[in-house]
Amino acid sequence: MTRSSVLFAFICAAAASLAQAQTPAQQAAAPAQPAAAAQPSTSADAQAANPAAASQPAAAPAPIVPGSAEPGPPAEQLIVNDVKVGKGKEAMAGATVRVNYTGWLYRPLARNGKGRQFDTSIGQGREPLEFALGAGKVIKGWDQGVAGMKVGGKRTLIIPAELAYGPRSVGMIPANSALIFDVELLDVK
Repeated sequence: MTRSSVLFAFICAAAASLAQAQTPAQQAAAPAQPAAAAQPSTSADAQAANPAAASQPAAAPAPIVPGSAEPGPPAEQLIVNDVKVGKGKEAMAGATVRVNYTGWLYRPLARNGKGRQFDTSIGQGREPLEFALGAGKVIKGWDQGVAGMKVGGKRTLIIPAELAYGPRSVGMIPANSALIFDVELLDVK
């Protein structure tokens, strides 16, 4: 995932949390702006556009420590980034796929969005993971994110909590956590 897409995701999440934090009177006073016209702006631009906001202290988001268990802005949808496009057989629902993977807690402010690593199939005598694609044997984000890959391909998947473990805490993964995985497709049967 590129640095600019991580920055864009963070800006969108910050704007959404600021919008939710407004009081009903502030929301009524704020001019309506179409989503397509919204542009990231500097705080000087925001103060010039709304001088009343300059007198109010800005709510700063809590700092996120890379590798910590504290969640950052949530991933709102599945994000699929092809790092390397494969040239082999395509993974489709019903096929058995074999993958190598590494998973981290998704932390947009951490390097490459990767917080604490919680699992990997690489090293320490581990074997690649094999599963039936689309059969519900893995989290929904994997069934959706691995589909369409070709053997030899590598993808980064950013999976929102709803497509991962949702409100359940699993091992080192806190409840309602977005996850990020690097996945390499080794074989399709």
